[in-house]
Amino acid sequence: MRLDKFLQVSRLIKRRTVANQVCSRGQVQVNGQPAKASRELKEGDVLTIDLRSRGQIVCEVLRVPAGNVRKDQAESLYRILSRDPEGGSRKVGAGR
Repeated sequence: MRLDKFLQVSRLIKRRTVANQVCSRGQVQVNGQPAKASRELKEGDVLTIDLRSRGQIVCEVLRVPAGNVRKDQAESLYRILSRDPEGGSRKVGAGR
């Protein structure tokens, strides 16, 4: 499954277009490497997502679904490893 689709299906990011934009700005890393929205994910990948306003989230992909999943099953797709409310790569005075 594509990275942007996984972010949307897992509800880490609300909309796929926003997930795509976050990826294109370099705010998402897979296994420590900047990742494009089209990157294929697999179980065990570690995602680092810098959401600026909500901070930085590091999570492990536990399961890659074949398609959409119900809302109550979305959190079973990943495990949060760390959450930094301050964000990881925010620069002082930098705009959005």
